[in-house]
Amino acid sequence: QVEGLTRAGHRALAQGDSRGALGCFRRALLLSGGTGSPRLRRVCAFNLGAAYVETGKPEKGLEFLLQSQPSEHDSEEHSENLYFNVGAAHEGLQDFWKALEYSGHMAQAGRRAGTHVQMGCCYLGLREPARAARCFLAAARSFMAAASTAPAALALSRASRSMLQSPRFRAAEITGVLAWCHSLCESIPDPALRARLYNDIGLGYAQLHIFSLAAESFERALALPGTERDRRGEAAVLQNLGAAHNALRSFGTALGWHRRAAALHGALGNRRAQGQCFGNLAFACSRLGNHGAAAENYLHALQAFRDVGDVQGQWQACEGLGTACVHLGDPQKAIGHYQKAL
Repeated sequence: QVEGLTRAGHRALAQGDSRGALGCFRRALLLSGGTGSPRLRRVCAFNLGAAYVETGKPEKGLEFLLQSQPSEHDSEEHSENLYFNVGAAHEGLQDFWKALEYSGHMAQAGRRAGTHVQMGCCYLGLREPARAARCFLAAARSFMAAASTAPAALALSRASRSMLQSPRFRAAEITGVLAWCHSLCESIPDPALRARLYNDIGLGYAQLHIFSLAAESFERALALPGTERDRRGEAAVLQNLGAAHNALRSFGTALGWHRRAAALHGALGNRRAQGQCFGNLAFACSRLGNHGAAAENYLHALQAFRDVGDVQGQWQACEGLGTACVHLGDPQKAIGHYQKAL
């Protein structure tokens, strides 16, 4: 009966049914107490603790994981899994030094790729992005050695973001990691994951001011099929693509992306992002000499920022309105908008 509940719990967890999984593991642990087998009880406590950690309840998970401390007769695999999950629990509790301590045990036990990822997350929590980047790069190499392409690409994406946060890495090093990540994307079968990775790569190139490669990456993300694709993710990619074309000064091309992004953000109820899109659209219109359209879109942006209480956004919209009114030959209105910006 304990084995049946354990199998059912793992099936539920794989299907995303966290409540069902926790229920199965709890019943298995309760029944294991009457079997007279300390080892079976430790295994059941571990399963319940690991499930709590995976479902975002690290404190509860740690309580049960500590009940499953291995004996000298337990397998090395049990020790590895325990160290990994205890480290993840401490990471979830933002006790990063403790998490690193358990990650050190894991590195000795041999589960290197996952350990490097966990250590990278801990170093990010400790605001040490250079160390985090090196951990994520080590994880990518380990995943590649195990022919695990998708986890390797995710680790490279995390590495590039960490490198961008640190002054210790040159632009050439970061572009090398971005190119490596890009080269792995085509062999990843999951289109949603590929779209996410292409968007992350584009953001990396944009931060390095390599806007042509940024735009190419965003376009690849949008081109992927996905009838059930995350609409918020799609809106973000559209917004990023429009901003990249603004930076490339291809304002005519940018207009369409800005309009699509603003419409989708509006449909999703994301008013702050919609305001940003209206502001980007207004900027493109002004650069194309259409100051009437620029003023109209700055007004839309201003209202969106007012709706969410974004003071910085309101200031930028008022400043843009003032400039548009100057070009439209209405200095009185321009002064009024500049005064609001002040």
